[in-house]
Amino acid sequence: MKQYLEEGVENYRAMIGNEQLISSVESAITVITESLSRGKPLLVCGNGGSASDALHISGELVGRFNLTRPGLNVICLNSNVTVLTAWANDIDYASVFSRQVEAHGSSGAVLWGLSTSGSSENVVRAFIAARGLGITTVAQTGQTGGQLARLSDVLINVPATSAARVQELHIPIYHHICEQVEKCMA
Repeated sequence: MKQYLEEGVENYRAMIGNEQLISSVESAITVITESLSRGKPLLVCGNGGSASDALHISGELVGRFNLTRPGLNVICLNSNVTVLTAWANDIDYASVFSRQVEAHGSSGAVLWGLSTSGSSENVVRAFIAARGLGITTVAQTGQTGGQLARLSDVLINVPATSAARVQELHIPIYHHICEQVEKCMA
């Protein structure tokens, strides 16, 4: 356990000294706040543990993080079980998020995708659909950024490659983003 925690601490230290990462987080806060201020939705998605993180983000922003304020227009694309299962069953799972981007997105909105590899096909397709609609894309990924690196307007790639470590590093980042967006929107 001690070794595991020490490795985690080293990953956090690597993030503290990564000016590009810090700048990307600040850019994400700006684009999300600007979009929500204009009444545009924030769409969030991910698979597996990243799906749980997407739900967590939407819960913090629709509900509250630290401040009592009006709810924000945040839609978690992996939360509608009926849409997910019907579309995946009738069409395919690879386009389940891109279809919802078409339904809920519009120019000026933001799509925030979480993928530890950066190459989850349904998240990649959602980013492609978003670009076609004039939607700003924010990707939260592992070290390489995967395919999302070339498709994102804002890339937040953490200094880890294993899924568990990437997810551990994603949590303080999205908590900080939620905290700052909330402060701006309160």
